[in-house]
Amino acid sequence: MEDYNKIIESLGVRFIKAKNLVLQQPFTVRNYYDVGNNLILLHKGSIIYGEEEQQVEEGELLFIPGGRSTRVKYGSGDGKVISNDDLITNKEKFFKNNSDLDLIGDAEESHSFVSFEAKVFDSVNFFASLDVPAFLISGNNKLANLVIKVVEESMQELPGKERLINIYTENIVVEIVRHILRNRMFVEQLATNSTYFKDPRLIDLFNYIKENLGGDLSNKVLSNVANVSEDYVGQYFKMLTGINPQDYIEYQRMERAVFLLRTTKKSIREIGKEVGYKDTAYFCRRFKMMFGIPAGKMRRRESAMNI
Repeated sequence: MEDYNKIIESLGVRFIKAKNLVLQQPFTVRNYYDVGNNLILLHKGSIIYGEEEQQVEEGELLFIPGGRSTRVKYGSGDGKVISNDDLITNKEKFFKNNSDLDLIGDAEESHSFVSFEAKVFDSVNFFASLDVPAFLISGNNKLANLVIKVVEESMQELPGKERLINIYTENIVVEIVRHILRNRMFVEQLATNSTYFKDPRLIDLFNYIKENLGGDLSNKVLSNVANVSEDYVGQYFKMLTGINPQDYIEYQRMERAVFLLRTTKKSIREIGKEVGYKDTAYFCRRFKMMFGIPAGKMRRRESAMNI
């Protein structure tokens, strides 16, 4: 249990957004994908997820880890099958953003969601590192109420709004981790994660990569940071994290690019250079390969209906 407490204490949690959405028409997104982790509370209607088409009942929560592609069907009956790109481009056709506090939980075919980051030592995406699929959380009224509280706070302009949202979002992350532990889910992956706290050289690598995303992050450079041989550094990193360092670096660069697309007006060329890609065309190809949509559309997703 001590290792799990260390994991929780090490997590840097950042709220991204929260909404209450009303379905406009039934549809299926065959490859739903987001960088942030998403916790969805179904109020009324139908949600089915995964290739095995598991049903989410009203009052249950669906957790979709960031960086994980998942098939999701909203609403009952037949509807269009679309890509994640289609959903981002045409959200207003499928969802209406509810801004009425009295309608939360009462509107037909509606759900609330909270999107957030949870990073070990502010570097490693915790749920992505577990390589977990989307999963259902049932009978957890505390977690459901936390989602509603975050959504309600995000819909109002009250003193202390940001602070309460951050507190509630951190509570959400702790409750999800507790759910995983209670149900003994992903035990082997959690045990592997605990190794993050047993070798300070790995933490040095995480911090160096985070602070030098735009620079040289070759295995030769990383070997000097970790004080291991260039031939061994890749094996060493993968042994402790489950992924090779260059894949991890690319994911961190792309995640940083998404953040810059969302929060700045920098050009795609500037963003590519800032995260380590001198060739803009190559950056755009890698971005689309990772997220399934062009960088320009990723930027527009935040402005489309503000959802």
